[in-house]
Amino acid sequence: MKNTPIAASALLLASLLASSCTKKTTATTSPAPAKTMMPGEASIVRNQETISATQVSPPQVITPNPDFKYVTEQFADLRILRYQVPGFDNLTAKQKELLYYLYEAALSGRDIIYDQNYKHNLRIRRTLDAIVQNKRDRSTSPDWEKFMVYTKRVWFANGIHHHYSANKMLPEFSQDFLAASIRKVPANRLPLQKGETVETFIKWITPVLFDPKLDAKQVNKASGEDLIKTSAVNFYEGVSQKEVEAFYAKKDVKNDPRPVSHGLNSKVVKENGQVVEKVWKSDGMYGPAIQRIIFWLEKAVMVAENDKQRLALQKLVDFYRTGDLKTFDEYNIAWVQDVDSQIDVVNGFIEVYDDPLGLKGSFESVVSFKDVEATKRIKAIGDQAQWFEDNSPLLPQHKKKNVVGITAKVITTVVESGDAAPATPIGINLPNANWIRKEHGSKSVNLGNIVHAYNESANTGGSALTEFAFSQEEIDRAKKYGSLASDLHTDMHEVIGHASGQINPGVGTPKQTLKNYASTMEEGRADLVALYYVMDPKLVEIGVMPSLEVGKAEYDAYIRNGLMTQLSRLAPGEVIEEDHMRNRQMVAGWAYEKGKKDNVIERVTKDGKTYFKVHDYAKLRELFGQLLRETQRITSEGDFKAAEKLVETYGVKVDQALHKEVLQRYSKLNIAPYNGFIQPKLTPVVKDGKIVDVLLVYPDNFTQQMLEYGETYSTLPDYN
Repeated sequence: MKNTPIAASALLLASLLASSCTKKTTATTSPAPAKTMMPGEASIVRNQETISATQVSPPQVITPNPDFKYVTEQFADLRILRYQVPGFDNLTAKQKELLYYLYEAALSGRDIIYDQNYKHNLRIRRTLDAIVQNKRDRSTSPDWEKFMVYTKRVWFANGIHHHYSANKMLPEFSQDFLAASIRKVPANRLPLQKGETVETFIKWITPVLFDPKLDAKQVNKASGEDLIKTSAVNFYEGVSQKEVEAFYAKKDVKNDPRPVSHGLNSKVVKENGQVVEKVWKSDGMYGPAIQRIIFWLEKAVMVAENDKQRLALQKLVDFYRTGDLKTFDEYNIAWVQDVDSQIDVVNGFIEVYDDPLGLKGSFESVVSFKDVEATKRIKAIGDQAQWFEDNSPLLPQHKKKNVVGITAKVITTVVESGDAAPATPIGINLPNANWIRKEHGSKSVNLGNIVHAYNESANTGGSALTEFAFSQEEIDRAKKYGSLASDLHTDMHEVIGHASGQINPGVGTPKQTLKNYASTMEEGRADLVALYYVMDPKLVEIGVMPSLEVGKAEYDAYIRNGLMTQLSRLAPGEVIEEDHMRNRQMVAGWAYEKGKKDNVIERVTKDGKTYFKVHDYAKLRELFGQLLRETQRITSEGDFKAAEKLVETYGVKVDQALHKEVLQRYSKLNIAPYNGFIQPKLTPVVKDGKIVDVLLVYPDNFTQQMLEYGETYSTLPDYN
């Protein structure tokens, strides 16, 4: 269902928002403000839908619906899903209002991730949107379907490079079709630059989309190359890797116990021969989008659940205004200390996977509320964090003597944006600064309703489990325990994995010492903590799993995926460059090789097909423990050479014959290797100029949502 906007009530929302706005913002793409709005506020309320409280019935409680349609469509290597938000209508009106403001703040940053991913992405997206919206172009040409597939891939990836492989996605429609489609769009709806004609624009955009050698790789992590010059990601321009490393080396303070995350919120460029930063803040780069994010966050501050949440949100606003990374640290500390709020949000420049040097944070937001019942499992693990640390196979000097402030919970996701959408994580552990984790703790979450949607949608198409599992015993164990095993792995990866271990005094942060291998090593380290303990009787003792059969199911799945099935995500001839894929193959490949003598894992050929069978689960756990000790040593000591050798030896190269076989077997299953989500839609119910309720509906058309987002949340100019 879709709520139909009631135009008259839009003025009610405009009045509501204007009445308490203290800082005016103006987006470059905004229309002239309506007379009822304060100057500069048109960009804030335009295209927002509202419903009058006198025109709706009381909302019904949203509960998991067994007939809910999770899968909406499949194309290329992608599948589009939906997720439910059970419990939303059990929240108070004030909590829903808070969620609405955070929802708007999340979506207001959508343009940022496009521009971060590639400097031409916004212009390209606006061109594709205009063609789709142009009714005159609904031709019967066979190129139209290919055009729509390409456009949806761009929407899914937040740009023209694949969201996982980072390779440029090449159109399958013709260049002539593109040119003809552009000519049919009114010129005032195209992202033409000053003085540019339609024909000049066509001449420019054609090679940008079709030339496979032009900006071919969004993020290059190949050893021995200039990672900056060979990456198309828009974090750097006109500078080399050596110049960037030298620039930040001057900023880093040696032996600083509380190092600032230099470079997290800026683009590095060269101006007048000097290397400088363009900081992302309200009066700097991305200013129009950030001003709009601030607007909604300030609304959220006014309806915060408690003082701690209010302080955290205000610190986030302060960070966005100033761009000061010390303020960002203050925000993270305040956010970690807010443990009582039911509503929570991640919003900011967070993960650094898309930077080849691991410095720059991609914009993302996840808005959620706590799933109280489901949290009991993950909390039981978090409560034992010190036990897990004390009993880990790490060297004594690398163990934390006092694990503090781990907050573990299962969350119900309301909306995701930026780098977290449409493709989403299933677990999050933040903040990323090691010193904040050590001194103040961290929050670890499992995105419960997202995981549920994945599990419910897994029954469509063929069965990868049946195709790639070696025996019926393995299949039966996976069907019985696989879902719980996966949940426990995610829980422990986030809760006790990322939070474990410590860096030796005087050693820099992993991004300083391990550089382009830091993210792979960190994900591998967290995976190994989870793998080591998923076969520990302690989990049975604390009541989170019934037996070690759950651990065996996870070992089967991890080895099967790390050595074989994840190869379905690569094109023929490719090597592995994405950090999570590198870490999984690194861990599984290392264990396979080191266990060959004792036949711990066997590579088996049956009926002409390859399988990997675990023979000795106890010895495999020992191997995981050994590798965990080594990955922590490398991290603690900042051993770049060892990290490079480990990752390059086990995590990058692909067995091309096995890869070809995997692709052939997968092609028969009708399974898309990647999934992403259409987001729920929130609409405020307004009475007497105040939000008295918020309605939630589940859109089911990916194209329609992307076009609506393109209209509603277009906050930035084509180039920034």
